[in-house]
Amino acid sequence: MEIFREFTFEAAHRLPNVPEGHKCARLHGHSYKVIVHVEGDVDPEAGWVMDFADVKRAFKPIEAQLDHYYLNEIEGLENPTSEVLAKWIWERLGGDLPTLSAVTVRETCTSGCTYRGE
Repeated sequence: MEIFREFTFEAAHRLPNVPEGHKCARLHGHSYKVIVHVEGDVDPEAGWVMDFADVKRAFKPIEAQLDHYYLNEIEGLENPTSEVLAKWIWERLGGDLPTLSAVTVRETCTSGCTYRGE
């Protein structure tokens, strides 16, 4: 069984490694959506894989680092593409969510990526 919890945050960034003249090289912002997936067996007594509140608790410090910040200034996010951000979030959640199965990052309504670990 796989469960998920969605989170949103606002942040600014620019992509320093895109070709000259690319619009994403300019400073801009997004309303990001992050979807954290956890998989496992359903506990027969509790009836769930994990309490959604535990997923929220694990993501809260990450959200505090990202929400309303300039992502390029955060260590490890100097080139904050969706792909880099998804992996960055995964690396910080893994210890608190050992059954983490995927991290999806959406930076627009129609664009995003999903990271499932190495």
